Amino acid sequence: MNYRKYLGKVVSEIGFGAWQLGNDKEWGGPKDSEAIKLVETAVELGCNFFDTAPNYAEGKSELILGEALKEFDREKIVINTKVGHVPGEKDGFAPEVIKKTVENSLKKLKTNYLDSVILHNPPIEMLDKNSQQFKVLKELKKSGLIKAYGASLDFSYEVDKLVENTDSEVVEILFNIFFQDVRKSFNKIREKGLAVIVKVPLDSGWLTGKYNKDSRFTGIRSRWSVEDIERRAKLIEKIKEIKGNVSMVHEALSYILSYDVISTIAVGSKNIEQLKENLKASEIKMDKSKVKKYEELYEREIAINPLPW
Repeated sequence: MNYRKYLGKVVSEIGFGAWQLGNDKEWGGPKDSEAIKLVETAVELGCNFFDTAPNYAEGKSELILGEALKEFDREKIVINTKVGHVPGEKDGFAPEVIKKTVENSLKKLKTNYLDSVILHNPPIEMLDKNSQQFKVLKELKKSGLIKAYGASLDFSYEVDKLVENTDSEVVEILFNIFFQDVRKSFNKIREKGLAVIVKVPLDSGWLTGKYNKDSRFTGIRSRWSVEDIERRAKLIEKIKEIKGNVSMVHEALSYILSYDVISTIAVGSKNIEQLKENLKASEIKMDKSKVKKYEELYEREIAINPLPW
């Protein structure tokens, strides 16, 4: 496993996206005992970054993580969680709710501090250091309950505003072969020195190569129309023409890691076999000429007509 800087620590390039923990019904995630073993195995294999949120599995994700990580050296573990979308709260971004959310997360995660806490896809008007949301995050940092803060965002115009108008130290971005808009913000992020987490690195499963034009989906992924599915399937074929003998998963993750501005990737793993496969991507270094081909594919096929997430 290779490591990169993350605030005052180092993190594994391949991190652990914990949305699936406790989410065995909707996403086919592991049962509680299996989930704990999965997290423990991740740490044993060198993964030390964990990305969660209070609304993942309606709070069970944080509970499972807390139980699984309690026996490990806390100083060697990096935990990122979120505020803004909380089960049972009408306005998760309200300052008093943010405080309560962080306090609850600390209890569930069995820790006395969080390495980073981010606003979970906030409205753009909140991306200002004078907003109530950033004021309360600053207070929480000053109290020592959190070490750093920022936001989870999807587009470059949002990232630019975060970098320019707040004192954030971390940003989580939607970035993969199909979604490269935030690449336009990489220089600003680098200049400011923010830690960068990548979310949705495998495009909700498409970049694993297991779906095709005849695939159909339930749950949140039912948002894709037949036309969306057929378009993605055609793009997958174009990726296969570029990737050679590398697995789709390793190709997708090594593309992301080819950018030195990235700190870690929050990758979801449902079982130990998937986990081991994902972690191996840290060993692969993508050639610059191949990176260029994926950038050109995006500019030619997607940029002018972005895919729906």
